[in-house]
Amino acid sequence: MNIVSFGGGANSTAVIVGMAQKGIPIDLILFADTGVEHPHTYQFIETMKAWLFDRGLPEITTVRNVDKYGEILTLEMECLRSKSLPSIAYGYKKCSHKHKISPLDKFCNNYPPCREVWARGEKVFKFIGYDAGEQRRRENAMKSDLLDNKYIKQYPPIAWGWSREDCNREIERAGLPLPGKSSCFFCPSMKKHEIEALRTQYPDLFNRALAIEAAAMPNLTSVKGLGRNYSWQSLYTEGKERTA
Repeated sequence: MNIVSFGGGANSTAVIVGMAQKGIPIDLILFADTGVEHPHTYQFIETMKAWLFDRGLPEITTVRNVDKYGEILTLEMECLRSKSLPSIAYGYKKCSHKHKISPLDKFCNNYPPCREVWARGEKVFKFIGYDAGEQRRRENAMKSDLLDNKYIKQYPPIAWGWSREDCNREIERAGLPLPGKSSCFFCPSMKKHEIEALRTQYPDLFNRALAIEAAAMPNLTSVKGLGRNYSWQSLYTEGKERTA
């Protein structure tokens, strides 16, 4: 049983492209939708669906985080309700675990083909898109990978010696456009030029990000805003205040 963890970015796309090229079977492709991905990611997924269909490959199965009532709970909704920023702003990765890893695991735990593999005492193969430049990231995951009693983690780009540039090249050779960076539109890891691009291209999303930041502001002590040591709002108000 071969599962590809697809994030909508270059590396995970390259995993699928490479597996198709090399004739490695793909049984399931899973995408965890936080509900707040960048528009270019959702657009690329539609393109990817058509590419997969044309080649007789599995369709993309989307999973989402849901609350105890079974209603979809996006990361944006969670931040607004709790009046907090995404956990990565504080140096943690709970948002990724809650809105990506946990929904993926929950789906697989209830997916009959996976359950059949585990019932036989075997493990499911999970293919993950770390490129050849992320060897340290792979090494950091090694201990938990070895202790995993359900999955055998595979990192194809590393095994193939594919750098990020190699991944991009293979994606284009396969007839696909480059997918662009995959992240939430209010991710605290975004660079200032990415924030500016969001503001100019998608002002509605930028304003929604500011609303999350403003709601969390009274509760912030260790960080100043979505930029950690600065607020996104300050990028566009401090200059105006100095010239007023």
